[in-house]
Amino acid sequence: MYLDALSFLDDERDAWRPYEALLELSDDELSRPVPEAHGWSGRDLIAHLVGWQLVALDIARELAVNETSTTLAQVDADWEARGGEVINDEIRADWQTRSIGEVRDEFVRVAGELRGYLTVVPESRWIKNSVHQRAFTDETLDHYDEHRPDLEAILKASRGG
Repeated sequence: MYLDALSFLDDERDAWRPYEALLELSDDELSRPVPEAHGWSGRDLIAHLVGWQLVALDIARELAVNETSTTLAQVDADWEARGGEVINDEIRADWQTRSIGEVRDEFVRVAGELRGYLTVVPESRWIKNSVHQRAFTDETLDHYDEHRPDLEAILKASRGG
């Protein structure tokens, strides 16, 4: 549990930094499925993580001007009703329609924009609110930790094992 926004933002930035190595991969390497990463490619990993960062960004935008987030309520209800696998498959399918350039651009843009919005959300609405803080932690820090083995497998595969 975080007591101040700066600590969270510093930890989030540090946790995201290793994923930036994905940008060093060629388009071909980024598109190649890796069996040790659940068959995902680097592109798939970007889509998954940034897709959920976009959800967090929508929540942050709402909390910047409101006490609550309708996006958070909708996502929670959707997760409960349809399950995470269905939602994650939809995110992956949506990102498959995007050019590799757009995938790279969104990777760079979204994390920074999320951090920027969180600096203007009053701490009482996210750091001091356990439900909202949990949502941001789930979509960033915990999510990055969960997929660290996938990142390592993708990077290892691109470096020739």
